Amino acid sequence: MPKVDRNGQAAVLQVDDLDRVFAQLPQPHRLIFQIAYYTAARIGEVVQLQAEDVLKSHLVYRAQNTKTKRTREVAIAPPLRKLLDQAQLPRSGYLFPGRFGWHLTTRACDKALREAVDYLGIRGVSTHSFRRSLLTYLHFEKGHSLRTLQQITQHQDIGNLAKYLEVGKLEADEALRSAWE
Repeated sequence: MPKVDRNGQAAVLQVDDLDRVFAQLPQPHRLIFQIAYYTAARIGEVVQLQAEDVLKSHLVYRAQNTKTKRTREVAIAPPLRKLLDQAQLPRSGYLFPGRFGWHLTTRACDKALREAVDYLGIRGVSTHSFRRSLLTYLHFEKGHSLRTLQQITQHQDIGNLAKYLEVGKLEADEALRSAWE
């Protein structure tokens, strides 16, 4: 069931819908959600990134900014590397500065996302959709194991991680059909 009025799970976006959402979002919100997607990060982690957290091959999510309170290093995928190289990001401080010397807020990101998806007519999308979309894609389209995804997300419980994955009726039907081929 897609998310409605902050109830339910965030929708998983297919690649064409992701592209449409990214195209509709203004900067810097577009880059924030692209980072969230390509690193399976929570929006609160992304907005708190600092220039020093962007390494040549990894992004560092600092312990104090993660839900688990553990530092997480995530590889920068080639499409994200290209986006980061093209962006004019600060050389120090927050990557996405807001007012009063602080970072852009998750509330501002949520507002920009809601405006974009409302305009596009896509329902059930929340800031968490990008995390769920990547994990679902990596598992079902690319065949990566739950343990591999657990390493990326740092979920302590693999059962909780499994809840992120969107399994459609077509995938379930195909699994049953292909079991005896």
